[in-house]
Amino acid sequence: MARNTDSIVKRSRRLGLVLGKEKFARRRAYPPGVHGPKQAKMRPRMSAYGEQLREKQKAKALYGILERQFRNIFVKASGSKGNTAEMLVRMLEMRLDNVVYRLGWAKTRRQARQMVGHGFILVNGESVDIPSFMVGVGDVIAVKETKLEKPLVKMIPETMKLATMPKWLVRDDKALSGKVTALPEGEDLDQGFAPTLIVEFYSR
Repeated sequence: MARNTDSIVKRSRRLGLVLGKEKFARRRAYPPGVHGPKQAKMRPRMSAYGEQLREKQKAKALYGILERQFRNIFVKASGSKGNTAEMLVRMLEMRLDNVVYRLGWAKTRRQARQMVGHGFILVNGESVDIPSFMVGVGDVIAVKETKLEKPLVKMIPETMKLATMPKWLVRDDKALSGKVTALPEGEDLDQGFAPTLIVEFYSR
């Protein structure tokens, strides 16, 4: 567990994102390692390719997605009508594991993926155990009644207190259900990375 936490902390600091506990991720304003402060001063300006790659790495780390799956999402986004950068973030946000996280039912997206993968979640009354499942406007997401006594579910009331609900979701705390009422847009698409640079990366 400690080794895994250390890895998350290092990735958080390297990418400038909060991937685990914020008190670790925000601890230092320089890269991990004993030479971190010196590297921060001596590091040359990043190339355009390096900046594009970094933003892609940020997005993948934030949502916990591997390269092949991330690229597939980009391909779908680029084939959709509208701005590709906006569509990319929207598709990432509307993955079922992310929606479970946004509803405040899990402390992290990793925990949300665990809940989905272990069959805790219903979509429109049907069991869905695929974290990458894409929800749509009008879909109702709920926790299975048969899972209410599980430790992860018993933690949800406390977890919900810490969650900031996006505008495109509504939640029924007592029923442990939520509904997608709109598409993510505006500030909901600002997730700490530059999607336009990711589009440029894949469009080279």
